[in-house]
Amino acid sequence: MILYRLLTGPDDSSFCHKVTAALNSGWTLSGAPAYAFDAASGQMRCAQAVTKQVDGEEYDPSIKLGER
Repeated sequence: MILYRLLTGPDDSSFCHKVTAALNSGWTLSGAPAYAFDAASGQMRCAQAVTKQVDGEEYDPSIKLGER
């Protein structure tokens, strides 16, 4: 099974740490990062898709992706 997550956050070091933590937990970058202005908050926001191969499991919507 392949798991998918879209990591998002403000354009600061906290976003970089979030992506780094995912990579060090076995997740792989999927595609290019996205960068956009959030007019509601007045700041730039980042997004990065990541995937992870998990053997021996079947998909269930109750899976806590952030805990994988």
